[in-house]
Amino acid sequence: MEVSCIPFRKTGYFSELICDYLEEKDSLKTYYNRFSNLKEFKDQISEKQANFPLATRKVLHSALNAQYKEIDASKKVKQNINFLQEDNTFTVVTGHQLNLFTGPLYFLYKIISTINLTSALKREYPDFNFVPVYWMATEDHDFEEINFFNFKGKKIQWNTSSDGAVGHLSTDGLEAVLETFSKELGKSTNADKLKELFRKAYIDNANLTQATRFLADALFGEYGLVIIDGDDSGLKELLAPYAKQELLEHVSFHRVEETISELQQLPDNYGIQVNPREINYFYLTKGVRERIVQKGKDYFVLNTELVFTRDEIVRELDAHPERFSPNVITRPLYQEVILPNLCYIGGGGELAYWLELKSSFEAVNVTFPILLLRNSALVITEKQYDKLGKLNLTPEDLFLRQNTLINKKIREISNIDIDFSSQKKHLEAQFEGLYKIAKATDKSFLGAVKAQEIKQKKGLDHLEKRLLKAQKRKLKDQVIRMTEIQNELFPNQALQERYLNFSELYLEYGEELIPSLMKSLLPLQTEFFVLKY
Repeated sequence: MEVSCIPFRKTGYFSELICDYLEEKDSLKTYYNRFSNLKEFKDQISEKQANFPLATRKVLHSALNAQYKEIDASKKVKQNINFLQEDNTFTVVTGHQLNLFTGPLYFLYKIISTINLTSALKREYPDFNFVPVYWMATEDHDFEEINFFNFKGKKIQWNTSSDGAVGHLSTDGLEAVLETFSKELGKSTNADKLKELFRKAYIDNANLTQATRFLADALFGEYGLVIIDGDDSGLKELLAPYAKQELLEHVSFHRVEETISELQQLPDNYGIQVNPREINYFYLTKGVRERIVQKGKDYFVLNTELVFTRDEIVRELDAHPERFSPNVITRPLYQEVILPNLCYIGGGGELAYWLELKSSFEAVNVTFPILLLRNSALVITEKQYDKLGKLNLTPEDLFLRQNTLINKKIREISNIDIDFSSQKKHLEAQFEGLYKIAKATDKSFLGAVKAQEIKQKKGLDHLEKRLLKAQKRKLKDQVIRMTEIQNELFPNQALQERYLNFSELYLEYGEELIPSLMKSLLPLQTEFFVLKY
């Protein structure tokens, strides 16, 4: 696999906030603890080691053993779970929804980034152990976001009803999805492996949590990936003191609101990713995950008849901590409370909301993790790469918006010059003379001169567009071929990794796929990867 890289800023697909973060812009340094380079991890290890209790490790170890009871885990996974009892062991975490059959391709990139970073840390700090962790978002309730995956331009969808946390959802009905998927896969050795993997994950497991754990373990268990489900009563007991503080004092709301206000005052005008609520918890029971809101002195669970007084909700939390489910604002805190974690790896949108949270961590004395943007990649086959060469296109060209790409290449390959920049400069020079004459005679004519300049420039723009349009018609074949190859690699004009499912690549590359990606993607190289197979 040949590897080349493009700076994230040059791709045009990453926000100003994320690009500035990667470039360590001074105005953002107050919103994170340490930057993601190997040397910074030394102090992060010391800080986390000093404030992560041994008692928490014991609870974590017990919970993971219970969660893995039905999984035939690899030797390395078992070893990593046992390592977590020791105070010289730390985690690197990524999180993801329970997307059907992993959902978009970047699910793989998240986990590969996580595993590879633990390997890099072990080389740098051999006296410590580093465990890669995938946090399953089992308590999410946005079923419409996860009930499908794309395969060869078609949407393979699970049509069923869903209430409450998606992790509780029964896998009944997924036989029909497997049947549809199987028809699209066709017949080959790799197709049969994909069918068997889907069957073992989704037909042989009772709910979506179990299915997702099986699937992630099947893909990455040999690398020691530990998969954790936060929907666990033992782990929620560790969260309970922080949840109580949130319910009674609205800590996250006040601190995150302050941070958002500060960010909005920066000259860079960064957009806000998420807004906090006064209470950032849901009430979770079978078939129900609804927001908790405070009205006066009482606490209500929306869309239910449940109402608690202040004392009653504290008693409910003490008796049933598993019924209190953190939202996007407090879920990161939960993760850092129960794991000896050093680093969170996520996409641009995730890191954007993490950058809002540091002050809320400080308010409750929990160490804020290092934040690392996951690897991103564009996979190009040799055949596609050859097509690019014949069209005189580079991979970098493909990141342009389609109309911009076509206009740029038409200008390059056209046998006439359709760039009127020199004519516009000549026109501006002529009007400079006219402005001088107007000023020297009657300044009231300046407006008329300006209007005439604008009119003539618009005329040149219009003529340029017409000529370009004519050349597009003349070079129609090249335009079609450029459009086709870009659409192949950027489906729906989006990044490949946000649309394609891993199965499409697995069908072609089989068991070589994940090991090849593991070798090619480097977590601390903060650039966009282009991978030529």
